[in-house]
Amino acid sequence: MSVSEAVNLAKKEDVKNAIIAPPFVFLESVGKILKYARLAAQDVFSSNAGAYTGEISPVMLKKLGVQYIIIGHSERRRLGETDDVINKKIIAVLENGLKPILCVGEPLTVRKKGLNYAQNFVKSQLQKALYSLNSKSYILNSRLIIAYEPVWAIGTGIPDKPESAAKMHKYIKNLLATRYSLLVKVIYGGSVNFKNAKSFLKNSEIDGALVGGASLNPIEFRLIVKTVSNIKIKKT
Repeated sequence: MSVSEAVNLAKKEDVKNAIIAPPFVFLESVGKILKYARLAAQDVFSSNAGAYTGEISPVMLKKLGVQYIIIGHSERRRLGETDDVINKKIIAVLENGLKPILCVGEPLTVRKKGLNYAQNFVKSQLQKALYSLNSKSYILNSRLIIAYEPVWAIGTGIPDKPESAAKMHKYIKNLLATRYSLLVKVIYGGSVNFKNAKSFLKNSEIDGALVGGASLNPIEFRLIVKTVSNIKIKKT
């Protein structure tokens, strides 16, 4: 994809209640044209400054107008990103006044054992990612968003069942409310498209969607955003 293609796509997807996360090389160009959607980065480094060739700091991203940063995406974890690294990134993002979108989710080997095993797996991810943050005042402002993305559903075209996803979302919310006194939004990611978006989002536990492949189709993306917006209005 070229810069012009990225900008053209962003213009077609620049709608309210949307967060657009283009690759690093397109952030500045896309950020300049957004009027309604908010800008996010797909990753970040855990330090503000230093000799870290190739890394992008939260300070740099903030200067580009980035408000949200995706952290711990399953594809980053597959490349070797650890829970310790994710924890450091979340701290750096929060300290710079940005909003982390923390991704958690279990692999197929765990899910085959049952929902309880999947919940314990996600619990471990959350506890490690948020380590030491329960005593930090900056996390209490509820800037944190959780994206539940069952690894086995990402890019496969086989999403989780809405009822099962809702149970996991409720579990995550209850865990964070009890352990960290946090009331967070939890969104679902994993083969979300316009055809199945409503079945997920009509559940009160699911606050939004992390859209992957479908976001490359502006018509479908706008329909998903419209679905989210309409359901939010009905819920309120």
